Amino acid sequence: MFRRREPVPFAFVAEADRFRSNVTPPPRESLGKTQIAARSLVGLTVVAGLAGSLLFGMPALEPDKAPAKSQQPEASEGR
Repeated sequence: MFRRREPVPFAFVAEADRFRSNVTPPPRESLGKTQIAARSLVGLTVVAGLAGSLLFGMPALEPDKAPAKSQQPEASEGR
């Protein structure tokens, strides 16, 4: 890292790159059975929604298999 050669007026600024915190994060709580069940149910709902959207959306993305008639409107057929 680039170090300054000129003196720094504040000592804490000069030592900022060497600072280590001694504060430890609090311990994590263990999840209860209801929280685990709720999170898994939410995850299952999201996955089922994505699978359902693919299942119902794929037919709409496929090209038509039946050959189309002419692109002219029906009113012009009687002429």
